[in-house]
Amino acid sequence: MARATALPFLAALLVGATPAPQQQPLAFTSLQEAEFAVPGSLSNAWGDYDGDGDSDLAVSIKGIGVRLYRNEGGRLVNAGAALGLPASDGGEYRGLSWADVDGDGRLDLYAGSAAADKPSRLFMGTGTGFVDRTADWGLALPGRSSRQNSLVDWDNDGRPDLFATDRFGRNRLFRNSGSRFEQVAAQDPISSAQSTVGACWLDFDRDGDLDLFLANQIGKQDQLWRNDGGGQFVNVAPALGIHSPGRKPTEGGVGCAVADVNNDGLLDIFVPNYGRNALWLAAPGGRFVAAAASWGVDEDNHAVGAAVGDYDHDGNVDISLMSYRGDPPNQVPDNRLFQGLGNRFANVLPASGPLDRGDHGTAFVDIDGDGDLDLSITKGYNTTGGHFLFRNDLPAARARQSVKILVLDASGHVTQAGAEVRVLRRGRLIGMGQVPAGGGYGTQHALPVHVATPGVARVDVEVTFMSANGRKLQRVTGVDVRKLAGGVLTVRRAV
Repeated sequence: MARATALPFLAALLVGATPAPQQQPLAFTSLQEAEFAVPGSLSNAWGDYDGDGDSDLAVSIKGIGVRLYRNEGGRLVNAGAALGLPASDGGEYRGLSWADVDGDGRLDLYAGSAAADKPSRLFMGTGTGFVDRTADWGLALPGRSSRQNSLVDWDNDGRPDLFATDRFGRNRLFRNSGSRFEQVAAQDPISSAQSTVGACWLDFDRDGDLDLFLANQIGKQDQLWRNDGGGQFVNVAPALGIHSPGRKPTEGGVGCAVADVNNDGLLDIFVPNYGRNALWLAAPGGRFVAAAASWGVDEDNHAVGAAVGDYDHDGNVDISLMSYRGDPPNQVPDNRLFQGLGNRFANVLPASGPLDRGDHGTAFVDIDGDGDLDLSITKGYNTTGGHFLFRNDLPAARARQSVKILVLDASGHVTQAGAEVRVLRRGRLIGMGQVPAGGGYGTQHALPVHVATPGVARVDVEVTFMSANGRKLQRVTGVDVRKLAGGVLTVRRAV
């Protein structure tokens, strides 16, 4: 077994802020260093492909292919080649997404290609491995420069559809017929070329269907496509003031992350940028308020990917942000770990410190099942890259102060991307999250929603599902956090 290297850092490094009384110095430990030090690592997508209850890792590696690591009690074992994934096909897959595409109860993996001479690929889970079914499902998409691939049910028919971004060409919207993906709205504005890198889905207008935020590059404005049903989408970003006009050609949105950062029960949007980062706080009535400056995240740090999660279990959302400085081939990581303080963020990641190693993908995920969020990052540039993994070493009792909610459809399948989860105590909101629907760097995870429950023993859980008849609320009451002990509460759709 590779040696684990302790990498402590203190939450108390906040400048001008006093940590909450329950906070303690936190530490992360680097895992399997030698095995993960693979240059060219780009997208890191997590999902339980083998159904054993823990999260496994798929990572794309430039010029090599896709690696799949099976999680064996917190240790990752390279298993992709034996399972049928392209471990050495020379591809450049910028975009990995997990979902149950064919509704058979097994996770499938879509790998979007950024190489003009290689197709994107759809690998269907069989229970014993993966089979390439790209051609059967119509998803080769030749000549595309892939970034985010969103497998979400935008038409509320129960099947994950696809929105495929393109860094240099036209975006594409597909409907899942049950046996094939069929392009729709091909000539509509939502399918225009926008140099799109990031795509995040959320029901911002609370009408029961998912809307689409696009983070666009090369000076183009960001977009928010309101879903009006029937395949009709309208860009409302200019009207809401979240389009980020006036960008230089070297500026633009690179990713996006959706979370309730101010604990008001509404989903906000964080946009890492080439240029100053943006934070849009949701307000009643489907409005947004610019908050990057007041919340301390409006840095110009050439940001790429972002992940959200409460890693310190203080009840506030934190942000892991991948960014870099310098020109090819000498890019240097310049990352942030923004700790949420309730009404602002503060970076607690020392420059050039042991965790300051990524430049593309980032994800919060509980790899060892102890209840707290570990950190997965990737570094794709120059010869010192890798897909690094850091175990969160919160004290065991504090780590267990959380609930993880796995949201499934009525058949027990992973098809509910974008559903909202709220955790309450005696009617008071403790925290909320969204079933993953895009984020990081070109990734879509199939993970439980993680909500910290500091000092709370019993909670109620509310899941809001999207439907053709509006938002549908489902409740689970009296959940004993102590009995879960870091485990997962499964909520199966009944409406």
